[in-house]
Amino acid sequence: MTVDTPEDLVGLLDAAGLTGRGGAAFSTAAKVRAAHGNGAHLVVNACDGEIGAVKDGYVVEHHLDELVHGARLVSGGGRRRRQVRFAAHRGSLTAHALGRAGLDVLEVPDRYVSSEETSLISLANGGLARPMTKRRPFVMGGTDQAGRRVPATVVLNAETVWRIAQVVERGPAWFRSFGTAREPGPRLVALTGAVARPGVLDTEAGVPMGDLLDAARPDPGWEHVVVGGLGGVLLTADDARSTTWSTAALARHGGAVGPGVIDVLDPSRCPLDVVTSFLTYAAGETAGQCGPCMFGVPSVAEAWRRLVETPSTRELEAVRAAAGLLPNRGACRFPDGVGRFAASALEVLHPHLAAHASGPCPTERSGHRVHRA
Repeated sequence: MTVDTPEDLVGLLDAAGLTGRGGAAFSTAAKVRAAHGNGAHLVVNACDGEIGAVKDGYVVEHHLDELVHGARLVSGGGRRRRQVRFAAHRGSLTAHALGRAGLDVLEVPDRYVSSEETSLISLANGGLARPMTKRRPFVMGGTDQAGRRVPATVVLNAETVWRIAQVVERGPAWFRSFGTAREPGPRLVALTGAVARPGVLDTEAGVPMGDLLDAARPDPGWEHVVVGGLGGVLLTADDARSTTWSTAALARHGGAVGPGVIDVLDPSRCPLDVVTSFLTYAAGETAGQCGPCMFGVPSVAEAWRRLVETPSTRELEAVRAAAGLLPNRGACRFPDGVGRFAASALEVLHPHLAAHASGPCPTERSGHRVHRA
């Protein structure tokens, strides 16, 4: 496909229906249009910031030339080209690979919220890698909390930028030959956890999740899977195998395709303990800037710990209440995701909690030697 003007690129992306592959699923055409209209700098997010995420590193390792080409398409050509930086966790293999290729690497602290969109924009402009409150999209420019000017900057996930190059090279029709009408195009999924063949698959929305799981070969006796990482949902094995990997199907369980991570839980570990470890990690990764992050996320983790130690209706309601206070109140979406994950764990593990209240752990009764966190 020929791309002579920014409008040509936006038209191709709009026809393809490409959306962001980092989790938000926002229209890529709209972001690129805004970036061109405001002369925005570009940050390519290759941080793999979600638990179990490895697909950004996969793109850098296997498709670096196309990734760079996609970044150049977004940043414009000739005199109009804006600054392009590639974000990766400090000291990671991805950061080293990008540096060896002679690219401008923005090295990011290895913290969960440090790779959030506004955290990267802050870091790229000399601030801390912490989320900033959006008064308007930073693709239009703005100011940080201290009132300092932030130039127009757009952040795109590494897979998204690679897919931009594919759309230009192969065309929107090719792109739409994969996926569903609502979620078109090929997309990567990382399969991790208690599986014999962990790794990254190039697949598409709408495929049976059971097929993805079979490709990874889960450990015998597995019972639960986390779809979407720390901001995702917990599913039983039966629910996972009976649904498709699409946002429309996962919405029935409160989830979405999200950042493209499927994590099979170790069947020898009590799932309540696994959720405890997830929420404890979340409590330690907050940016400490706003109430929902500084106090709300740790309160959910603490309420969950008390529930596991002493299962009761009172403690269950305490978790539900703490999780319910998180959505739509933080500077970023981190508290929203933690609340969603905790709520799904409550629903899915309710039978397991009831069994704990009246006797030994069901994982132990099933013949597994329970590994405690």
